[in-house]
Amino acid sequence: MDGSEPGVDTPAAVLSGAPMDLQARTVRIYRPAKTATQSGDWHSHHWRMDWDVLAKGHRWENPLMGWQSSADFMQGTHLNFQTKEDAINFANKQGYEYFVQEPNERKIVPKAYAAQFLHVKRMKQVRTK
Repeated sequence: MDGSEPGVDTPAAVLSGAPMDLQARTVRIYRPAKTATQSGDWHSHHWRMDWDVLAKGHRWENPLMGWQSSADFMQGTHLNFQTKEDAINFANKQGYEYFVQEPNERKIVPKAYAAQFLHVKRMKQVRTK
């Protein structure tokens, strides 16, 4: 029994050599929102998985610049996936606990171009002479 027999599923976390504290953390699976500075939605079609922030955080203020420093090596790490199912399968295979944050879809109501110039109330007329 070396794990190569059919039907025996060995979690990838056992084989990966990852530290135990990483295996006990929860991951969040979500689809990132489009950036506010861009009108297109080019980078918002993939799903992302990132690790939760530690409760203590092991944070301190850097004395040189005053920036916040952290000992959490997984804080800025994320993985991108094509679909939500790919991310869930990866989390299951690695043995991670996960939760899925569903995206808030934008509801676009079709309007005519002339609707931009309509006023709800009657406009006040100001006469200068």
